[in-house]
Amino acid sequence: MVGRFAPSPTGAQHLGNARTYLLAYWAARKQGARIVFRMEDVDSPRVKPWAVKQAMDDLRWLGLEWDEGPDLGGPAAPYQQTLRMPRYLSVLEKLIEADRVYPCTCSRKDIESAGSAPHFDHEPAVYPGTCSHWQRGQPIPKAGAFCWRFRSSPNLYQFMDDVLGMQMTRPAETLGDFPVTQKTGEPAYQLAVVVDDHEMGITEVVRGNDLVASTFRQMQIFEFLGAAPPRYAHVPLVVGQDGHRLAKRHGDTRLSTIRERGVSAAQIVNWAARTAGFLSEDESVGHASEVVERFNWKALNPNCVVADAWGTF
Repeated sequence: MVGRFAPSPTGAQHLGNARTYLLAYWAARKQGARIVFRMEDVDSPRVKPWAVKQAMDDLRWLGLEWDEGPDLGGPAAPYQQTLRMPRYLSVLEKLIEADRVYPCTCSRKDIESAGSAPHFDHEPAVYPGTCSHWQRGQPIPKAGAFCWRFRSSPNLYQFMDDVLGMQMTRPAETLGDFPVTQKTGEPAYQLAVVVDDHEMGITEVVRGNDLVASTFRQMQIFEFLGAAPPRYAHVPLVVGQDGHRLAKRHGDTRLSTIRERGVSAAQIVNWAARTAGFLSEDESVGHASEVVERFNWKALNPNCVVADAWGTF
């Protein structure tokens, strides 16, 4: 069994990130699983160089530890996506050869104006297939003018989620074709995540419930590679008073700011464990590891958790 932490250094880690990391940690350690730390930094225009080290510092401060990662090394090194580009491009070549992807020159505005209503929350309009007529061997647009888009399957895909139960959809209908590269030619999130999870032997993924759609996309790439996808647990998000996922408009919920205000890691651990349903209001622990034996997916609070920048602690 192998779990993972996979922060994206596009900004500071906040309370919502912390709760998900803690759930991933408790789930992995309860099963005696190893944990891989991977830095998902392929979204290069938004990556903040300072956020890479800060993410690791924040997780260490919370009391979390891992068995492989940028700081420890390991058999699947390197553990930073920008250092793994040849691996992604090798799989991309296989996708092109198999005609599972095609070059797409559409802009986001083109897709929004022509696409149908999305089936999944947090998802953009379904791509209408404008460029999907392309076949292998035909001319490719000039570099920088297109992304490679994966041909989604019309077949029924399903998986048993540890939190949400059975999930199923027909990706071609509800999600549409999706990019596996950016227009710069660099690999996009969906492709990089699958290649990494496969090569790093990840068997369990714990992440926010806004990423169920991504799971169906990634399952198709796993299938292409002839690999079994991990088990998934899509956990409730931490949201602001307005019910939307945490953002700047909800105040400063960054872990670094909370720490500077004198809040201890144990306070955050106890808040996460109580809101998850693993500790009662009159119970407390001193370290994240003390919650491991209390962890149980069946006991998890299924509702989103409301956090306030100043009132939570």
